[in-house]
Amino acid sequence: MKSYEIKKQAVAGTLESSDLQILITANAGNGIEIDLQSSVEKQYGRRIRSVIHNTLENMGIKDAKLVVVDKGALDCTIIARTVAAVHRASEITSNYDWEEIDTWNV
Repeated sequence: MKSYEIKKQAVAGTLESSDLQILITANAGNGIEIDLQSSVEKQYGRRIRSVIHNTLENMGIKDAKLVVVDKGALDCTIIARTVAAVHRASEITSNYDWEEIDTWNV
């Protein structure tokens, strides 16, 4: 697995319906912190956090702070936005390892 390191703040996603926006920053030594804003947090908040956390775990991210604004995104969109945010924050702009990412879809 490729090693990812949060080097800078990054954003992925939009505030459009059926999407979500993720702002990710480094959180050295403090684990994963997710500040979720969603109108469906009571119904799906636990699932949204779980999908984000699992994606970060798959990417080897142990310390990150995320502000997530959900507008009704499906799991596949949550994963895609999380992956994009990590790549941008890690300053990886080419040579994505799609085969590795595809192995997460079991």
